[in-house]
Amino acid sequence: MLKIDKVYNNNVVQASNTEGEELIVMGRGLGFQKKPGDILDSDRIEKTFILQNDQQLIDLKQIFDALSHDEIQLINQLIRRAEVVLDTSFELSLYVALADHLHFALERTEQGLTIENPLAWEIRKFYPKEYQLGLEALVLIEERLGQKLGHSEASSIALHFVNAQNNRAIDKESYAISRLVTQILDIVRLHFSFEMDEEDTSYHRFATHVQYFAQRVINGLVQGGNDAFLYEQVKDNYPQSFACTQKIKRFISESYQFEMSKDEQVYLTIHIQRLKRR
Repeated sequence: MLKIDKVYNNNVVQASNTEGEELIVMGRGLGFQKKPGDILDSDRIEKTFILQNDQQLIDLKQIFDALSHDEIQLINQLIRRAEVVLDTSFELSLYVALADHLHFALERTEQGLTIENPLAWEIRKFYPKEYQLGLEALVLIEERLGQKLGHSEASSIALHFVNAQNNRAIDKESYAISRLVTQILDIVRLHFSFEMDEEDTSYHRFATHVQYFAQRVINGLVQGGNDAFLYEQVKDNYPQSFACTQKIKRFISESYQFEMSKDEQVYLTIHIQRLKRR
């Protein structure tokens, strides 16, 4: 038996059980016309979370005080949808994190401020289900709240779902790889002073090569030999692309203490040259 301590909205209440544990309980219509001291209708309960500490309660109170009823309804719908698509269940921390993120994203949009997610490409490529959920979220936000968030927000929303999955959380190695990929792409962009077309086939090939290369760097695995002939060929035939590769080589040597083989420099230069031609 659960007794209501506080009603946050029609679907979320704070309650306590017979063992004295404090709970957050969710369910459609659970708090409708209810007041503290009432007994919860167990048939309406969809989610029950045990509050781990006082800070969780403080965070929840701030979220529910700041968010509109429509925003809270939307958060619940997004998470229910994600649980079905990803075949998992989420902890209370995701509700807090996602609600906080979306609330401030909506505020930034009203103020005309946009923030690009530096891992947007990596999230789209390596977490397609979560990214699709992010795209669906943007559609729902526009339909329900009348605000159109920037396309980059789909990746940021997706990242919340990725991080919230215990068995697929981005670990230190995965984060380091994604960070290195972004750094290499930035070097290429700055070297040639152009924006790369992320939908282009050459970009996908290049980014995939960089992804595998970054994995080897992070794990300290040098691949390939030192074919002097090919090395001199690309150096002479593709001087601008080769110069870009040398910038990447110096950066990786200084930042990651990893020395690229000549073969690796050849492959990277060829990929950059293809990208440059496009």
